[in-house]
Amino acid sequence: MHSSGILRSSKNLLLSTFLLSSALCAETIKEVRFDGLVHISPEIAKEIIGIRPGEQLDKAKISESIKALYKQKYFEDIWVEDKNGVLVYHVKEKPVIANVNLRGYGSKEKNEEMLSASGLHKGDVYDEAKIKKIKEKITKKLESEGYFDSTVAIKEQKINEGSLKTDIIVNKGENIHIKDIRFIGAKKYGYSDFKPYIANKKQQTLGWFFGRDDGKLKADQLAYDALRIREFYLKHGFLDVKVSKPFLKTNFDDYTATLTYHIDEGPQYRVGDVKIDVDPSIINPRQLKKELKLEKGKIFNVEKLRKDIAMIQKELSKKGYAFAKVYPDVQQNKKTHLASVHYKIQPGEKVYVHNITIAGNSRTLDRVIRRELYLSEGEPYSQTDLQDSINALRRTGFFNDVKIIPTPVDRNHVDLLVKVDEASTGSIMGGISYGSYDGFGVNLGLSDRNFLGTGIETGISLDTSEKTVRGSLSFFNPRLFDSEYSLGGNIYRRKFDYYDYNEDSVGGSLKIGKKIGRHYHASLTYLYEDTELTDVSNSLKNTIYFQEGRTVKSSLIPAIVYDNTDDYYLPRSGMNLSASVEYAGVGGDAKFTRTSLGAKFYYGLQDTFDYDLIIRLKAKASQISDRGNLPLNEKLYLGGMGTVRGFKYGTLAPRNDTGALVGAKKLAAFSLELSFPLVETVQMRLLTFLDHGMTGDQSFNENHRTSAGIGIEWPRSPLGVPLQISYARALDTKPGDLTSRIEFSLGRRF
Repeated sequence: MHSSGILRSSKNLLLSTFLLSSALCAETIKEVRFDGLVHISPEIAKEIIGIRPGEQLDKAKISESIKALYKQKYFEDIWVEDKNGVLVYHVKEKPVIANVNLRGYGSKEKNEEMLSASGLHKGDVYDEAKIKKIKEKITKKLESEGYFDSTVAIKEQKINEGSLKTDIIVNKGENIHIKDIRFIGAKKYGYSDFKPYIANKKQQTLGWFFGRDDGKLKADQLAYDALRIREFYLKHGFLDVKVSKPFLKTNFDDYTATLTYHIDEGPQYRVGDVKIDVDPSIINPRQLKKELKLEKGKIFNVEKLRKDIAMIQKELSKKGYAFAKVYPDVQQNKKTHLASVHYKIQPGEKVYVHNITIAGNSRTLDRVIRRELYLSEGEPYSQTDLQDSINALRRTGFFNDVKIIPTPVDRNHVDLLVKVDEASTGSIMGGISYGSYDGFGVNLGLSDRNFLGTGIETGISLDTSEKTVRGSLSFFNPRLFDSEYSLGGNIYRRKFDYYDYNEDSVGGSLKIGKKIGRHYHASLTYLYEDTELTDVSNSLKNTIYFQEGRTVKSSLIPAIVYDNTDDYYLPRSGMNLSASVEYAGVGGDAKFTRTSLGAKFYYGLQDTFDYDLIIRLKAKASQISDRGNLPLNEKLYLGGMGTVRGFKYGTLAPRNDTGALVGAKKLAAFSLELSFPLVETVQMRLLTFLDHGMTGDQSFNENHRTSAGIGIEWPRSPLGVPLQISYARALDTKPGDLTSRIEFSLGRRF
């Protein structure tokens, strides 16, 4: 007996089955074979069809088996042949996509991103239904971006039997430009008030120009714009406001549109009574009330309400109530237009840390991370301790990012996952530098801020230029034996050709310190330095400033530092304050006392304006007292990178009658910096700054200069150390001043 049927599509299934039926009678199946399988094995195919030798031939069951195979979406044709009890399933598989490309959607990166999101990949079986969905998805995405009447074409090219090259070609349609936005019913506010917050804006004249609004429709943001307008009203006390869904009227003749919102503002509310309901034994409600942003009599603001809730939760977390809930009960008086707030607090149970797990540290030892944590197993959980722990880990400079994720175990316990992304802390550096005075130089160095993952900092460096040679070998252990104590030291050789003398110094130091609390560090340094001054200029000879020859300095330097910044490389919050006194005269020839103060303040505006602008204010001051022998090279000088940019290094200081630099006994410098994101993918930033410095012998402001400029900073450059390039212009030069324009530096600076 021999018969066959052919199935070309699911529509022909009944016909194919009918062709088989004439030959299918009470015959036993001897064997099941498959012809043409590639993607699945015969064993799996047999499981799919569910037909086995020994069974009776059944036309209905064969039809169902064909359907089951089609559901796998591997086949474009299936037919079954009966050869005297041997069932042969002939299959023709769909071609495989050997190569797939998307063209015309956007940049190479955007094309790849869209292709990945579409779900079509190299190696997939070509499926027309899937291709149709992908075309619809891309078209819908283009419409959400404001492109209408776009076309998406699929071009197929057969490479060989069973494989295709697939090109998805996008022809973008026209952009819809918003000509007008209407707010029907709005009385108190209008477009200029909403504009900073909404994504869809009216087209301005010369809208293509930088800083102007092009008016391109962002369809996917329309619904969110309605919510943003409502949020604006809620921040200004309009608690009953109603904002309709946006109505977009489009003219496809010129692809322009008018956008309309219907707004019912309602009355504006002010804050009535504010109450806090909490057990005084847990936290003082009066103290909480002093910290509230919502104040009686002021215009009601839902943003302040949210901040008050967050503040209360934070204060309760400090007491160990990590899962405290705050419910604001807002009562609106429709007659007086006052909104009273009653904060109802459910502190819950005190929460304790159960387990701490550390992840992501392939190099840094667990103990190096744990010693920076202010949370430990068995102790009360605190949100403040958690944030301080994150900041402490970031200040080490060992990590690009740090997250501590709490997971509730039960109502009294929480597990903590400390997740770190390790930074590159070691560097082999070879490069060039440029300074306003010493010209071009060569920098060579080998350093590691986290040697073998132990947290110990080591370094060796050699810098040479037209005017200077520096070499040093250093180490610093911030947590000796994982304790609160630190130990460090260095040895160095320095040769420098100053304007009025040459300096050749050899020295070394030993520093011991101790961490005090969370943010303070006190230290004591012993410094020994042997210096020889040569080539002292004629303008200094026969004056009290002439000091040619060899001087030995032996000094003690007690210092204290306060640091609560949130990052080592790029702080966005906190301050760094320092104070030190160098007492020279513990042996040696030099006898003087130098007092130094420093302050750095950082404030990021990301949370306020959703833009990563950082404001920095830096200041430092030094005063030196002569106790019998104050060497010329120990006096104070300003100018150059780190002090007042725009003036050559070390040239802002008192001069004698012949114009030679004799140095100052008092110095102060101030700097205001604004840092903007430039290339966010590599964390390169644009910098603008204003510098001011003062020097003097009897008072600080005998000589003062100001400069301003722009620059580029790269906190995490490929060299492993911060890189900064600046262009500065002196604003108040005087005769004899030496100025500079371009400077760059490697490493952290003032």
